[in-house]
Amino acid sequence: MRILAGSHAALAAPVAKELGAPLVTASFEKVPGGFPDGEAYVRIQGDLRGETVAVIQSTLGDRRLVELLLLQDAAREAGAAKVLTFIPYFAYGRQDKVFEPGEALSVRGIAKAIGSGADRVLTMGIHNPESLRHFPCPAEDVSGMPAVARHFGAMRLDLIVAPDDGAAHHAEAVASTLKIPWDAMEKTRIDAYTVKVAPRQLSVMGKRVGVVDEVISTGGTIAAAVNELKAQGARFVPVACLHGVFAANALEKLKACDDLACSDTLPGPQTRFSVAPEIAAALRKHA
Repeated sequence: MRILAGSHAALAAPVAKELGAPLVTASFEKVPGGFPDGEAYVRIQGDLRGETVAVIQSTLGDRRLVELLLLQDAAREAGAAKVLTFIPYFAYGRQDKVFEPGEALSVRGIAKAIGSGADRVLTMGIHNPESLRHFPCPAEDVSGMPAVARHFGAMRLDLIVAPDDGAAHHAEAVASTLKIPWDAMEKTRIDAYTVKVAPRQLSVMGKRVGVVDEVISTGGTIAAAVNELKAQGARFVPVACLHGVFAANALEKLKACDDLACSDTLPGPQTRFSVAPEIAAALRKHA
């Protein structure tokens, strides 16, 4: 197997190390500054003939999505026998229903485009696992919650809490690994940027309570949960998520967190732990 790093090489390198597989890189500019009209460019720097190639690329931002499509095509052009595409963060996954007439079912359109260039697609913490059916090739979602549990493991937590029912299964998975209780809070969304957390009688007085979610975007849900837990007497409230999008002023909202960390699915200032072991284990099954 060869690991093909997109512009997300920071995660591809540790995956290659975990697998003991060669890391193949790509260049993304034909000339300094790229094409005059801003089009993406990809050129693989390695021999892939007859190999199983695992492309690793998150798709936050349209350019990253285009780069992924070009990486898949370049891998085929370079003679890859099989292309596995691992998308640590799958953008467009939240538009998984049509709410208004004439809307695109975004997750379906993107899945079809990516799946047409791969023999198998793997995602991590996709918004709705049912969306995997839109890929025209075998597709599966890989849990990153073992990585969250590793991060929380040294914090001597008493309880894991999900900020809402949608994240309850993540809290349950992390708590099960750590062998501590878990619970979920109740949330009411006021608008796209405002959420209200209704009080729930959690036994958090004087406890160390870890909050876990799949993705933090605007930060409103997590901030409301942390503030409520502290109002109920929690003495230490760290937060961890898989995907740290942190849009707009999310980090400002999250100052109440006693610790804030995300994985390297989207590397950034809050990246504190890696999902490379989980990605490597999933790819090993399909080598």
